[in-house]
Amino acid sequence: MVVHPAVKTAGEALRAPEARLAEAVGLAQAIDLDIVAAEAVTVAKIRPATLLGKGAVERLAELITESEITLVVVDGHLSPVQQRNLEKAWACKVIDRTGLILEIFGERARTREGSLQVELAALSYQRSRLVRSWTHLERQRGGFGFLGGPGETQIEADRRMIGDRIVKLERELEDVKRTRDLHRKARRRVPYPIIALVGYTNAGKSSLFNTMTRAEVLAKDMLFATLDPTMRTLELPSGKKIILSDTVGFVSDLPHELVAAFRATLEEVLEADIVVHVRDISHPDTEAQAADVETVLRELGLAEVVDRGLIEALNKIDLLDEGRRDEVFNQARRRPDCLALSALTGEGIQDLLTELDRRIGAGREVVDLSLPLSDGASIAWLYRHGEVVARRDDQSHAFMRVKLDAADLKRFHQRQADGRGAS
Repeated sequence: MVVHPAVKTAGEALRAPEARLAEAVGLAQAIDLDIVAAEAVTVAKIRPATLLGKGAVERLAELITESEITLVVVDGHLSPVQQRNLEKAWACKVIDRTGLILEIFGERARTREGSLQVELAALSYQRSRLVRSWTHLERQRGGFGFLGGPGETQIEADRRMIGDRIVKLERELEDVKRTRDLHRKARRRVPYPIIALVGYTNAGKSSLFNTMTRAEVLAKDMLFATLDPTMRTLELPSGKKIILSDTVGFVSDLPHELVAAFRATLEEVLEADIVVHVRDISHPDTEAQAADVETVLRELGLAEVVDRGLIEALNKIDLLDEGRRDEVFNQARRRPDCLALSALTGEGIQDLLTELDRRIGAGREVVDLSLPLSDGASIAWLYRHGEVVARRDDQSHAFMRVKLDAADLKRFHQRQADGRGAS
């Protein structure tokens, strides 16, 4: 059973409780749970003991017993005490939104980094659930009590083991992060701008990625189908090459454990020269989803990416009726940073590629450079990736005036600083 607690707030919520409930059901179905019942329960005042009101708890208990439900997903944050009290009242397993999302991530993570991040997030969450009133954790074990009191309790041992494992995971993640930094430095030497796709989960990022790159990344009508970032090179209409990055989907009320754990996964977005925000324009809550994506980007320390301006790809126009299609196309025409498209049919994809080409070429700077004639690799690199508008050579140096994208200029200087030339 899925229960969405619709907490009454002073300000008007962006989303209807029904839409939030539908999303929670989608999350539960993403790990093949059989949904017997789903209900949005109005919560006038939060009860510290059970979150929901006493009447609602009793009414749901009857339904759970009648339907022989063995698991209840509460689409909200439950304190350890609330979770335990609801399990007692309903005589079944209860998990909250955080636990459900962690479960999905645990099932989907494929790379070593993804698995480490999920385990770290899960342990951080689990550690907060170790409360003294769990009777099975109150057994005494170890020690004779001569020096340190009555010995270590099971709960203290569990906390210590989890703490030790968290420290070990954090160390391993640091190693993985260093490896990713090396890969990123290697990519900087390959002078291709990076374009990152971001968006709400199930907005169609992977389908768009596959259509643009002819790749075969898992793309399903399912929440969190993509967890590990994937990158491919892609040639734009002008012949210029870029690196396209597909990232994990966002979701409203992203558990704070995951915000911390998945920051590294989204570092690709911070490195990106252009960010494309893929939106499911056919979804009834598309505006609220767009706001959630921007909120999560800011929480992850990517405010500068949002402020710099995202390209909005209004995806899934193939699912719209004629009137709504016209409305979306008019919206896209009014804004230069907005494009209507369908990742499924390919409509509008060429417009997106053209816009990426335009953006990459628009920021070209004219720079004067002096290079030793012996550094043929750097000179060749400038001819390949920039527009050489003037050149004069003396016996030892080439004096060149070159038009370069801001991203390419940055990469060129980085290579020179690394002492590797531009080979």
